Amino acid sequence: MRITGDNRRFLFLQGPHGPFFQRLGRMLRATGAQVLRIGFNRGDRAFWPADDTFIAYRGLSEDWPDHVSQLLADRAITDLVLYGDTRPIHAAAIRAANAAGVTVHVFEEGYLRPYWVTYERGGANGHSRLMQMTVAQMQAALARAELDQPEAPALWGDMRQHIGWGALYHWFVLTGFREFRNFRPHRSLTVWQEFLLYCRRLVLLPLHRWERMLAEHRIRHGGFPYHLVLLQLEHDASFRNHSPFSTMAEFLAVVIEGFAKGAATHHHLVFKAHPLEDGRAPIKAELRRLARQHGIADRVHFVRGGKLAQLLNHARSAVTVNSTAGQQVLWRAMPLKTFGAAVYAKPEFVSHQPLAEFFAHPKRPDARAYREYRHYLLETSQITGGFYSARGRREVLRQVVDMMLSTEDPYDALTSGSAAPRQQLQLVN
Repeated sequence: MRITGDNRRFLFLQGPHGPFFQRLGRMLRATGAQVLRIGFNRGDRAFWPADDTFIAYRGLSEDWPDHVSQLLADRAITDLVLYGDTRPIHAAAIRAANAAGVTVHVFEEGYLRPYWVTYERGGANGHSRLMQMTVAQMQAALARAELDQPEAPALWGDMRQHIGWGALYHWFVLTGFREFRNFRPHRSLTVWQEFLLYCRRLVLLPLHRWERMLAEHRIRHGGFPYHLVLLQLEHDASFRNHSPFSTMAEFLAVVIEGFAKGAATHHHLVFKAHPLEDGRAPIKAELRRLARQHGIADRVHFVRGGKLAQLLNHARSAVTVNSTAGQQVLWRAMPLKTFGAAVYAKPEFVSHQPLAEFFAHPKRPDARAYREYRHYLLETSQITGGFYSARGRREVLRQVVDMMLSTEDPYDALTSGSAAPRQQLQLVN
């Protein structure tokens, strides 16, 4: 039987900044499916130009759960599509969809980012099916898979496009406030503050680049062993919903104290900021204060964003809450300590030592088991491409529509042997 979207009705909620969801909806319509989009602000409308399929929600947030439940029933929705599963409007919609027997398709940034994106059903990150799977179960599912694991390309990524689309989205939200006056962002900052932060980051990119190059030069030529701390955005869903910390300052304090107690006195500690860090959390100032408090000010370094590979290549170990960048650490068979729930936080890979002991004698992961885990991800939920660049979107769309129309989710499809061959990643020169 051919793949078809007949008798399928997809309802889209909020997606990645930019036109990815609009392109995805257009391709689903080409399969015979019906597609609708609910928008909560002018930014959602700007990236979904088909007025006949756009439904504006201008109601109050407390009325949304009942509204979406009724909409699923009235429109006979079979599939719900969204980006991230923790923002309040999405969490409420997922609960309604589960009660109505509607299939939930969740997109997220790639667990192996930035060269792949994540597609799962039901939930992602701390709500992913991966959280309940063992490495042994994954190894059994790979029995039929023969795909060689592709290396990540040297030049691929769409960070500039990501920042640009984000700034444009927030501009539309800001200018369309009167039309959607009940809209409230899922983060603590106002839309105007979000927009100013995006603009500020764009303006300061050249200055931050020179600051980063100087910091990296000092570390590379310092001749000292160092441990790397992979920072996340304080407002990121994984940090807020799947970690024991309420603020980044709490995490910084724990790491600095553990390092001061356990690390050799000639070792240094390098904190690498997330590439999209915009200054809303005073990380650099807090690090200076904590380092002085523990008497290690000359051994603590801060790197503002940039590429991770060069810093990892010379690090002794790495620490993070639950950043997906931890997978790059494990790919290099380096010791890794995590604090939050993460899909890769399996006992075979991640150290469970107390932090001071970890800094003193970090234990290495089972590298062979991790390679099989990574292979499993590439055969299932990880799709080549990205959300923000034109080329990245093309790569994702070549594969994901067939996966969404399948009766099985990516994990069950691999187990049953019905998963389609995965696209090989092409290197970019």
